[in-house]
Amino acid sequence: MSLTIIKGGILDTIQDQGRFGYQHKGINPTGAIDRFSFKLSNCLLGKEMDEACIEMHFPAAVIQFNIATIICITGADFSPTIDKISIPLNQPVAVSAGAILQFTKVRSGVRCYLSIYNNLNLKKWLGSYSTNIKASAGGFEGRALKTGDVIGLRENDAINHYLEEKKFRVLSWKALPARETSTKHIECIEGSEWDWLTEESKQVFTENQFMVTNVADRMGYRLKGLELKLKEQKQLVSSGVTFGTMQLLPNEQLIVLMADHQTTGGYPRIANVISAHLPALAQMAPGTKLTFKMTDINRAEQQILQQHQYLLSVQYASSFNIEKLLHDL
Repeated sequence: MSLTIIKGGILDTIQDQGRFGYQHKGINPTGAIDRFSFKLSNCLLGKEMDEACIEMHFPAAVIQFNIATIICITGADFSPTIDKISIPLNQPVAVSAGAILQFTKVRSGVRCYLSIYNNLNLKKWLGSYSTNIKASAGGFEGRALKTGDVIGLRENDAINHYLEEKKFRVLSWKALPARETSTKHIECIEGSEWDWLTEESKQVFTENQFMVTNVADRMGYRLKGLELKLKEQKQLVSSGVTFGTMQLLPNEQLIVLMADHQTTGGYPRIANVISAHLPALAQMAPGTKLTFKMTDINRAEQQILQQHQYLLSVQYASSFNIEKLLHDL
């Protein structure tokens, strides 16, 4: 019971919510970079939100399923197909044994998430399935997936009867991403060194566009915009950073730390992207222009709670639908 990577992609890894509690030892959390899409893919299959899935970049892997199962793809639209026939995003699809999933072109976004009803048969490292490439640990052999990899899947034979010799069947329910996960107006809260900026630079930050540069990956997004200046040049003792921390670099430009960020940093932390808007940032390609707006912790908490409530409702409804489908077989 398994799936096979027929052709490796540019950077496809096993990810979950991340690995927490070890930053003091220099082990960064990693995890899915677009955590809303990651969770949505699992919720649409009625699974636990934090179950491991495959995060994919384009060109993405070509995957053969060696058992019948149900899959769901969320996040970026890479034009997914099963045996060269298009399948939808954000909607579960039952696929037969031998079915081949591949992605043909980019329509939107930067990374997508493949969740599989039959859980991936992998071992956790420090409480998480997430791949930490730098540590060569977690995920599948601590690395990106490549041609010839075979990943075990836990058994569930009931889907064979549902397909009735069809290659695949699109299931009846679907969900759309939350509106704020596609915004280009990113909300932030003040960072520990926000007041190090000049008043003019604070105004520049909130009233001008910034652009995602080509130096943008799972570790961080470098931005290009008008220069931001400090009131005075100070030395900062290396301090803790997190997913969404915005640092001011010596060249007076910004970097936003992403899922594979380091555990500490010595550049001024002028702001933090709110958790509810990190998924939108995670799907921005180089060249995308965005703006920043300051908000407060109360609004930030309200937005992430609304996202969580939405995911819970999708998870509950999908779990009911899956149970009914399997019961009726």
